[in-house]
Amino acid sequence: MKILLIGEYSNVHATLAEGLRHFGHEVTVVSNGDFWKAYPRDIDVSRPTGRWGGLRLLAKIYTLLPRLRGYDVVQLINPMFFELKAERLFPLYRYLRRHNRKVFLGGFGMDWYWVHTCVTRKPLRYSDFNIGETLRTNPDALRERHDWLGTAKEQLNQLIANDCDGIITGLYEYWACYHPVFPQKTTFIPFPIRLPETQTPVTPSSKVVIFIGINRERSAYKGTDIMLQAAQEVGRRYPQAMELRVAESVPFNKYQEMMDGADAILDQLYSYTPSMNPLLAMSKGIICIGGGEPENYEIINETVLRPIINVAPTYDSVFHELEQLVLHPERIPELKRQSVAYVRKHHDYLKVAQAYIDFWQK
Repeated sequence: MKILLIGEYSNVHATLAEGLRHFGHEVTVVSNGDFWKAYPRDIDVSRPTGRWGGLRLLAKIYTLLPRLRGYDVVQLINPMFFELKAERLFPLYRYLRRHNRKVFLGGFGMDWYWVHTCVTRKPLRYSDFNIGETLRTNPDALRERHDWLGTAKEQLNQLIANDCDGIITGLYEYWACYHPVFPQKTTFIPFPIRLPETQTPVTPSSKVVIFIGINRERSAYKGTDIMLQAAQEVGRRYPQAMELRVAESVPFNKYQEMMDGADAILDQLYSYTPSMNPLLAMSKGIICIGGGEPENYEIINETVLRPIINVAPTYDSVFHELEQLVLHPERIPELKRQSVAYVRKHHDYLKVAQAYIDFWQK
């Protein structure tokens, strides 16, 4: 097949493309590299800086349009698949729809169905937008509600979701928002991870090494501010037993270098499931402290492996679980083994690519 992947979130499309090419498909990735993370892509559509950046990007995309037609499959990472105002994307979507065989929408992150469902129906015990019945009021959550609810972004998301051939969700949370509305054309496919060809032996350390990646602009929204505070306090209490590494808004390659050799990663306090960065860490034998709710295991039919140290979305829960890991390092080898086994079983990029092919063809 000839496949066009537009947009990027945390290396999902770039990794998926590798798997698809392994099976002989012709794949083109068009993205901005997910901003400063700078993930690989075939055609770069980063928005130029400056006052006229949007118009310059729009002009570039219009010159690219002849190259974005004639595909068997087009997949959009998000309704906002280019860094343009939603109003600019309506005609671009219609063009892609008209000049390609099938179009699919990714349910991988921020969009209207995610925001609206978490704010109204609240199927999750906690999320980026609610804790129980209480709505979160941090600036990021309020801004996203303002951006998506009752706006052109909402209209665009609804148009694409209703019009496209299928919707692929990558986390349980997003499946819970899309599947009730579109049960016939929504599926769940785990995120793709390319496991290291060899597992690098890690020399045992006298300290438990904890890694956390911070996005300055999204720290409170994703809960890494709370996780960092808890980790710093555990480090203060047990300075001889724990080492903390912090990566703050660094490109993907640098992020990986800083992660390597850690025992555990702290990531996404308000998530039910591990996303791309903790899954990548798990593939390297690094334990995820974050989202490992029962629903995460149920949707992939996993009944044996339990590699994730699940935390409730509170400072006390993070502190307790991290303290227990530091005080009981004998747990680490088995959790590391299960982490690799879990990613190999459910997230191997070739298995995931085949699942995409099967869904697209169906």
